[in-house]
Amino acid sequence: MDNLKKARENQAKSIIKNIEKRNMTAYYCESKEACCEKVLEIIGNGKSVSWGGTMSSKECGIPEALKANPDCTVFDRADWPADKLNEFYKTAFFCDYFIMGTNAITLDGELVNIDGFGNRLASLIFGPEHVIVIAGMNKVATDVPEALHRVRNIASPPNTVRLGKNTPCAADGRCHDCYSPDCICNQVVITRRSRAKDRIIVLLVNDNLGF
Repeated sequence: MDNLKKARENQAKSIIKNIEKRNMTAYYCESKEACCEKVLEIIGNGKSVSWGGTMSSKECGIPEALKANPDCTVFDRADWPADKLNEFYKTAFFCDYFIMGTNAITLDGELVNIDGFGNRLASLIFGPEHVIVIAGMNKVATDVPEALHRVRNIASPPNTVRLGKNTPCAADGRCHDCYSPDCICNQVVITRRSRAKDRIIVLLVNDNLGF
């Protein structure tokens, strides 16, 4: 194991202890493949599953693996027509498991997220029985202010490009704290603790995932 991966492993194990103090469960995954295997193990069979627009889970092959399991009921936004999306969001809200990435995670174990529509963060806060959060170690920030800076200036600009949004950050790669009609930074949520013990499950992956 090279020095960077070993340092990230040590950091992840320290963060996991802090996550657990916040009434959440956390696991360390050595690779994308290990992350996918862990998600399948956690969900098991006979459960309903959905996810937000998470690049991290896609990079781990999680949606494809879940769809290949005939014993899972999968709700994928890509399979729903545009005029039925509100129905999809409500259906996903009551799944057994909701899978999402996080825009940032602090060394103290806080999740920091910014969202455009809000369905992803609504599910994080309340609704699905369990939420599985996939976080590459590139998402780690020292504290909440650094995490917010990361989200606005590192994660959001490429996401607006990916989504074809006409925002100032898509044009020059930095946050302008804008009120653009295409703004994807409408909701800011800091998860400092889960009221329901072990409802939120965080998987820290020793790789760069998402933005």
